[in-house]
Amino acid sequence: QVQLVESGGGLVQAGGSLRLSCAASGRTFSSYAMGWFRQAPGKERDFVAGITRSGGTTGYADSVKGRFTISRDNAKNTVYLQMNSLKPEDTAVYYCAARMFAYYDTTAPAYEYWGRGTQVTVSS
Repeated sequence: QVQLVESGGGLVQAGGSLRLSCAASGRTFSSYAMGWFRQAPGKERDFVAGITRSGGTTGYADSVKGRFTISRDNAKNTVYLQMNSLKPEDTAVYYCAARMFAYYDTTAPAYEYWGRGTQVTVSS
């Protein structure tokens, strides 16, 4: 089992940057592929970015491609989401998630463990 805690959210102006972190408990972090999802009020939880358990392969939603970067440090049991050129439509609660597979998935039900989320608000 793994517990996930997100941090780094906040209020930022359009065009600004934020770096989200997700710290995982346990000694088997490197066994999990990781994903970042986001959920705006009244909307579904959508895939943002994913990374394989080795960190060798990443994937992104079209809406964030070229602006967001996912990375992980298995020695620190942490996955990151660097968000640049933020837009008001990026406003949402951001969640990290873990699945005990080599590869990430773009659908929320594929993940076994979730953090509680961190709010990101982008003002225009």
